[in-house]
Amino acid sequence: MRARLSAALVLSLTSALVPEHALGGEMEWRRYVIPSTGTSVEMPVTLFNKDAGPPEGGTGRRFFTDDNRADLTVQSVPNPDNASPATFLARQSPPPGILYQRVTPNFFVVSSIRNGRIWYNRCNRARGSMNCVLINYPATEKRQWDAVVTRISRTLGRQG
Repeated sequence: MRARLSAALVLSLTSALVPEHALGGEMEWRRYVIPSTGTSVEMPVTLFNKDAGPPEGGTGRRFFTDDNRADLTVQSVPNPDNASPATFLARQSPPPGILYQRVTPNFFVVSSIRNGRIWYNRCNRARGSMNCVLINYPATEKRQWDAVVTRISRTLGRQG
C-alpha cells in the first residue's frame, strides 16, 4: 500500500511539474523560419515562448519554456564541403554514450541522457549547411515530450 501511494505521489508531482502544453493540451504551433537560409520548423510557441537569442556556432534562434526546464534551438550550421550527415556528425565529436542514433544520406538524429536531461539533435543535409533542431528536456518527462519532439523533428526543412 505504501509503495503504491509513493508511486502515485511521484507520478502526481511529476505531472504537475511538466508544462501543461507538453501534456497534450491545446498548443499553438507556428512555423519559425531562419530568414538568411530559409531553414524552417514548426514549433509550439505556447510552450517555447522565451526567445534566448542566436545560438553559438550557427545561424538561427534558441527558445526556452517559461520555467527554463526545456529549450529548443533551430539553426543552420555551415557545411561548405557538403559533407554527408555521417561525416558531419563525426566531425562534431559527439559525446560518448549516445543511446539513439540514426544516420541516412539526408539526415542524422542522435539522442541521449546527460545530467537528468534528454538531449535530442536532428540535422538535415542542405546545400552548404546542415539544418538542425536541438531539444533538451527533463528525462523524467520523456513520455510527455515524445509527441512534441516528434512533430518538431518531422517538420524540419526549408521554407517554400
